[in-house]
Amino acid sequence: MREYEIDISTMKLELDIMEIPSTCVLVVCDGKVKIRELPPHGEYKIVTHQGKVKRMRREEGEDF
Repeated sequence: MREYEIDISTMKLELDIMEIPSTCVLVVCDGKVKIRELPPHGEYKIVTHQGKVKRMRREEGEDF
């Protein structure tokens, strides 16, 4: 996925919702924004360290 930046002069983030997945998670840390599509079945773990996002991990599964 694409990485987005917050406009420092206005402190705003502009997104075109037609360009992002219909089910997604948006994570903001240190002026950076990352958008990740959510799996149909599973978990998305956001790991932090010292108050900052260190890692985003996707764990998928399927119904049996």
